[in-house]
Amino acid sequence: MSVITDVEKWGNSHRPGFLDILRIALGIFITYKGLYFITHMHELEMTTSGVNVYFAGAVLAHYVVFAHICGGPLIAFGVFTRIVCFIQVPILIGAVFMVNAPKGFLSIGQHMELWLSVVVLVGLIMFMVFGAGRYSIDARRRREMHITEHQ
Repeated sequence: MSVITDVEKWGNSHRPGFLDILRIALGIFITYKGLYFITHMHELEMTTSGVNVYFAGAVLAHYVVFAHICGGPLIAFGVFTRIVCFIQVPILIGAVFMVNAPKGFLSIGQHMELWLSVVVLVGLIMFMVFGAGRYSIDARRRREMHITEHQ
């Protein structure tokens, strides 16, 4: 067995049930941030304009919006959760270390975006390890595959 399969089996067997509510809230929040970014695209492009490659800031801004709007509902419903969280992690690493960390940890005027980004990043890493949970489409697909294998 590969390491990924071992981590997946361990995460599925050691997962607390209350994490389903957190997964749904995380997916809704990521979708909200994607919609916020699409309505404030100029602000997001200004944030990503520090990349000194031609059109890289605009491409990065569109990638963030696309990943959040498409990935948020998938996380909320528990579809391909580990893969979608893996796609979201680089965005949040950039948000934590490149965008929000220079503003400071206690930036009340910035609505404490750093702390929020850190919490979302930790949540994404947690769901990469533990998976979607019992109340998800991933779990339903896994149960159906198990039933068809034993018939």
